[in-house]
Amino acid sequence: MSLIPKTSRDQAESLFSKARTQSMSLNRIMSERDAVSQAREAKTARLRELRLEKEAEAAALAAASLKRKGQG
Repeated sequence: MSLIPKTSRDQAESLFSKARTQSMSLNRIMSERDAVSQAREAKTARLRELRLEKEAEAAALAAASLKRKGQG
C-alpha cells in the first residue's frame, strides 16, 4: 500500500461502497426474513385447514353415532 493519503474522492467512494454493501446485506436479510415469514404463514394456514377438517369429521362421526343410538 502507498503511504500517500487518500483524496477526498477516494474516501467518499470508499464510504459509498461500504454503505452500498451494508444496504445490500440488509436487503438480503430482510428478504430472507420475509420468505421465512411467508412460509410460516402458509404452513400455519395449511395446518389450520387440516385441523378444521379433522374437527368436522369428528363432529360428523359423533352426530352419526348419536343418530344411530337414537334409532336403535
